[in-house]
Amino acid sequence: MKPETSNTGFFPLTPRIHPWIDQLTANSAILVETLERYGSPLNIHCKRPFEENLKYFREVFQEYGMQHKIYFARKANKCLSFAKEACRLGEGVDTASYRELQQCLDTGVPPNALISTAAVKNEQLLRLALANEVTVVLDNLDECSLLQSLATAMEKQVHVCLRVGGFDDQGKPLHTRFGWPITGAEQFIHTQLGPGNRFDRLRYYGLHFHLNGYSITQRVEAIKQCLSLVDRLKTQDIHTNSLDIGGGILVNYLQSSTEWRSFHLALKDAVEGRRSPLTYLNDPLGMAVIEGKAYGEPTVYPYHNSLHKEHFLREILKHQGTDGRPIAEGIRRRGLELRMEPGRSALDQCGITIARVAFRREDTRGELLVGLEMNHTQLKSSSADFLLDPIHVPKKSEEKDTPTFGFLVGSYCLEQELILKRRVRFRTFPQVGDLLIFVNTAGYMMHFYESEAHLFELAKNVFYDMDTNQIHEDALYATAPGLQKA
Repeated sequence: MKPETSNTGFFPLTPRIHPWIDQLTANSAILVETLERYGSPLNIHCKRPFEENLKYFREVFQEYGMQHKIYFARKANKCLSFAKEACRLGEGVDTASYRELQQCLDTGVPPNALISTAAVKNEQLLRLALANEVTVVLDNLDECSLLQSLATAMEKQVHVCLRVGGFDDQGKPLHTRFGWPITGAEQFIHTQLGPGNRFDRLRYYGLHFHLNGYSITQRVEAIKQCLSLVDRLKTQDIHTNSLDIGGGILVNYLQSSTEWRSFHLALKDAVEGRRSPLTYLNDPLGMAVIEGKAYGEPTVYPYHNSLHKEHFLREILKHQGTDGRPIAEGIRRRGLELRMEPGRSALDQCGITIARVAFRREDTRGELLVGLEMNHTQLKSSSADFLLDPIHVPKKSEEKDTPTFGFLVGSYCLEQELILKRRVRFRTFPQVGDLLIFVNTAGYMMHFYESEAHLFELAKNVFYDMDTNQIHEDALYATAPGLQKA
């Protein structure tokens, strides 16, 4: 098999890397030993960046003197240690299922630090929330009816937040399949919730929204329209305590905006036949290709962003409100607690996924395929591809690196079983037993779509301690009901 040393079909996308990752990957012996113990693939986490990320968000709120609560979106990563850490830092946890809520309660997260935003809230989940006085974010009338019925039977009252959507966006309602239209929320809260109304067991506490996409302008407009609703409710003696702006806070994965732009231009050129392919079988990554012409944009996460994490939040809060002053002042003046539910942004730089090379071969077109002991669901989100260069750690050190290029494939018996669709660079011709490290995977990449097809076990989850340079099991994850031992 001849190594492919041409880089004509490769454009680098260099990831940002936290010091803990550099510290760990510099010691290949500990990586090999850890994989021998826990198997491939393996998810390694670190709590240090998590603490830093929440700190950065809190500093923005402190700049504006705002009441706040950060609810870590646990659906982004299964490891209970992050939920516990959010609680230790004085913040909360957003739970999206019965098991997420039950596990948080079992591990000591106090009910007043929890909310339930599950897209489907069945009787089992609502009973648990009621029994523990966990705030519920209501999404539809059927949820209200079920919660009212259960609360009556259990002789309970419950704080609820109302999810609203359909905000005016340049004269048109912003589409969503969730929540109440902002235009009808006032009447519903006034005539349906609380004492004397149909849902007298449900105590209105606040408003909630979660916007698809990453538009700062749309978030600003949503906040303005929510504040207007808060004011109208106040005239009817209905007090709003909180405004929850959800998640969708951008993360910056890449070091270079130039690399990001160059890749996009080259991808379009490749798809339209003006240069050699960058992706397997010239996959357009979600662009429509009609008669050799590419339309639209790749359906991928915006991996490079100048406004990200706390900068993204600050940009929202400093925008002018309807009174011409920063929108943060309008929130503070109304005595609202501003809530948010970061998942990906809270987990920025908090994890890596490592897999071992199992084989090398060529396909019928002569492309180098490198098989890994993992499957594509173990590095998958809603993005058409994970556009970061992996780190290649050879099993044996070479005196001189001789880069080669190829594709990473996984263990499912499918033609489309690719770990990454993009051609990647190897430090030298890969050998069986070499390691590939995927950086910054803790947020949504590890757990959101993972499956056990072919009866393959799920990846184990461990934690790295920067201070001791040691890897240890996640005791919380190991003892959680229904979860494997890490």
